Amino acid sequence: MIMNRFGKPRHGMTAGVLLSISALLLAGCSNGDTAGKGDGTGNGGSGEGCNVASDYPNGPIEFVVPFDAGGGTDSVARFVAEELGDALGTQVNVVNRTGGGGVVGHQSIANANPDGQTLGLATADLAMLHHLGLTDVSPESVTMISQVNADPAGITVAADSDFDSATDLVEYARENPGELVGSGVAQAGIWHVALAGLLLEEGVDADAIRWVPSEGAAPALQELVAGGIDVSTASLAENRTMIDSERVKALGVMDEEPAPGFEEVETLQEQGIDYSMGTWRGVAGPAGMDEDVMETLECHIAEIVEGEEFIDFMEDSGFGVVYRDAEEFASFAEDDDAAKGEIIREAGLSE
Repeated sequence: MIMNRFGKPRHGMTAGVLLSISALLLAGCSNGDTAGKGDGTGNGGSGEGCNVASDYPNGPIEFVVPFDAGGGTDSVARFVAEELGDALGTQVNVVNRTGGGGVVGHQSIANANPDGQTLGLATADLAMLHHLGLTDVSPESVTMISQVNADPAGITVAADSDFDSATDLVEYARENPGELVGSGVAQAGIWHVALAGLLLEEGVDADAIRWVPSEGAAPALQELVAGGIDVSTASLAENRTMIDSERVKALGVMDEEPAPGFEEVETLQEQGIDYSMGTWRGVAGPAGMDEDVMETLECHIAEIVEGEEFIDFMEDSGFGVVYRDAEEFASFAEDDDAAKGEIIREAGLSE
């Protein structure tokens, strides 16, 4: 049975509870200071107690994004980078290092000097790429500083589809293997792995729904509306426009709780399927970072994620807010790496 690792707060805690826990973290980091933004000097304002590394930062910080400018990962990274620059009193420059489906960017983070002057926004791809034989970089290759986001996979079909639930789709695939076609990302990308894991969880061959690679959710949705594919798996936020215009319909979300903004869409658990999977984002740096530098960053990022500006931005963008501190994030990434690796191997997607 594929373990349900995605975005599951420990002991059933919700994202809101996790944010409350970050407030407790801040109380410890800030020596009693009130949570909020720094004053832009890196030494004053409510965030001054976060700066336990007295000589950090030493000049501008490079913030690596493994994907193209304009995408979801890039937009989250730019928001965090701007806020972090304000808190630290330095320039945090976003650099898009693309290629290899995230390989180049994640390798850039892992291979940098561990002085904290190079950071990045790691994604769930970090827990997948090495299983696919594309890189040796894994969650163990970096310092996981703070998780800021998680988004479950959604299951979307054309508005006139005969399928009305995820269970309908799975049962049809079971009885008619190879007839249905899915898309939403490149071969063996996160949304492909999410669909393969769902099928395996239900005892169906992973290739019972044939996968056609795409450049992302948007072109896949166009194919869905045109009848070129039968199902798209991606975050529902990426499909919002098409869903709102009723050109497509959502059959379910791969999580234990509804996706933000899509509370009317049933979870798989509500449909009797015990399976969760999705993507996540978090701030990471090279392995071997100084503990005081990491603690400084962890504390400031907790303040950012707890802030009203970040929460509003993420809600407006359709992204879920899930915060984990460094220890929790590292443990979560390790578990997620194992879960995604199991799916990749069982689905025959690895080399």
